[in-house]
Amino acid sequence: MPVSETGVPDSRGQNSYRSDPAFAALISVYLPEALRPVIEPQLDRMGALVGDRLEGLALTADKNPPVLTLRDRTGAACQRIEKHPAYVELERYAFSEFGLAAMSHRGGVFGQPDALHPMAKYALVYLFVQAEFGLCCPLSMTDSLTRTLRKSGSGDLIERYLDRLTSQGMDELFQGAMFMTEQAAGSDVGAVETVARHEESGWRLYGDKWFCSNPDAALAMVLARPEGGGAGTGGLSLFLLPRHLPDGSLNAYRIIRLKDKMGSRSMASGEIVLEGAQAHLVGEAGQGFKQMTDMINMSRLANGVRSAGLMRRAVSEALHVARNRCAFGQKLIEMPLMRRQLAKMHLAAEQGRGMVFHTARVLEAADRGDAGMARVLRILTPLIKFRVCRDARKVAGDAMEVRGGCGYIEEWSDARVLRDAHLGSIWEGTSNIVALDVARATRREGALDALLDYLRDCLHEVEPDLAQPLNEALTRAAALMRSVAGQEGPPEPHETRRAATALYDATSGVFLAWEAARLSQGAAARDRTRLAGLVLSEKLAARDPLAPAMPEPDWLHDLLLRAGGAEEPSSSRTGDPKP
Repeated sequence: MPVSETGVPDSRGQNSYRSDPAFAALISVYLPEALRPVIEPQLDRMGALVGDRLEGLALTADKNPPVLTLRDRTGAACQRIEKHPAYVELERYAFSEFGLAAMSHRGGVFGQPDALHPMAKYALVYLFVQAEFGLCCPLSMTDSLTRTLRKSGSGDLIERYLDRLTSQGMDELFQGAMFMTEQAAGSDVGAVETVARHEESGWRLYGDKWFCSNPDAALAMVLARPEGGGAGTGGLSLFLLPRHLPDGSLNAYRIIRLKDKMGSRSMASGEIVLEGAQAHLVGEAGQGFKQMTDMINMSRLANGVRSAGLMRRAVSEALHVARNRCAFGQKLIEMPLMRRQLAKMHLAAEQGRGMVFHTARVLEAADRGDAGMARVLRILTPLIKFRVCRDARKVAGDAMEVRGGCGYIEEWSDARVLRDAHLGSIWEGTSNIVALDVARATRREGALDALLDYLRDCLHEVEPDLAQPLNEALTRAAALMRSVAGQEGPPEPHETRRAATALYDATSGVFLAWEAARLSQGAAARDRTRLAGLVLSEKLAARDPLAPAMPEPDWLHDLLLRAGGAEEPSSSRTGDPKP
């Protein structure tokens, strides 16, 4: 029922995939045709779970965070994190039933003989996170750790651990973590103080790690500085740290306490003290920062997917409320000012979705060995991490406001989604750091040139009336980024965020227009074209803040209805403010 007997709109029970018609349309664009009959039923199943079963589990897990037990009842040290059964059941759905951490690394998931296209994973995670955010961190870290181990680890390490990292059996599964952050070394990775000593028994790690999510994971990647390895990032190496030793005993590191976090409360994050913990060197000594960068880039993309999913959840809830709640004798969606607010939220959410879905396409090409696409991926990931994660905070807050007082109540998910959304701008690099990383990729790695070449290829498929202004905006955004990055004179770092935002908006506009061209016709194609036009007019064009109001587009009302999964007759509106 869209409205309860009290008159309060409640979307509980709504299939989150079926209520999002643009999603199905975009699957036809981004997912290989042969995989669609396999993945689309799984998306439908996930959508049904997200709208009811997973939502209930996530609310319960959020209210019952994990507890660290340091000693058992006899006084013996046990270092055990007790997770609520609701969280354990969420783990089962994610790792076991859907194989979200396994599908990129081996065949067998959904009965397929080979590892699946990245879009399969990201599409399912995009849905899953609309119910549960916290667990997506262990999912991402397990996936990224496995990727790094496969790329850089020795044959012995791969043989020893790969099967368990990609197991769909919960009793056999090894989850992953990354222990990187220290009190003096957060964004400044080169300041890492954890020491690695090569002793007779192998490598041992000593030091403190300040913020370690999933701290009781079976395996963790750890950055440490081998003795005599030099200062800065060049002296760092990457180590694989097992939680238990071969004899079953705990390795020599302790979880000191768990963090009392604002969001992602369902998932444990803690502080770790390494006291001579046994670890395995991954790859060559001194390559730790380079290896970590690849791992972090994958985590940043996953972070962007989660933020895009949170935006979709927020917009979906706001649209549901607006279509079903009445005030002053009208449905909220009939009110021009509400439509303006919804349109701004929807535009940001669709920009984010286009960016992360298209980047999954680029990732697949890069992993096949396309060097140009690898450079495109290099700049897209920090762009996504910078802007999608920041937009999610604003969209989640606005959605809470649409629901009103109920949105501020923890029985609903609005507050939880807003709390979770704030993590995206912090984890794996704050906004300043990732904006500067965009400039670094521009200045040092030729990534901006590769991106421009790729985007202009995309524009060849777009109608000239839209392609031309998008190309002009792209050219200006790129020039601004070159300027702040110092390619054409002294760098201007204080303007880096503005330049990164401009480049993000121009890129997202191209992707929206490209999606429309690939869809060719129908409501989804028209809506993507109109959204690309809104990126130009609302994000990339100069405007006079004191100019008279412009009329609202006559198609906006119906576009918003479709975005919420409703098909209702069009009605003409003029004279209302433009979104």
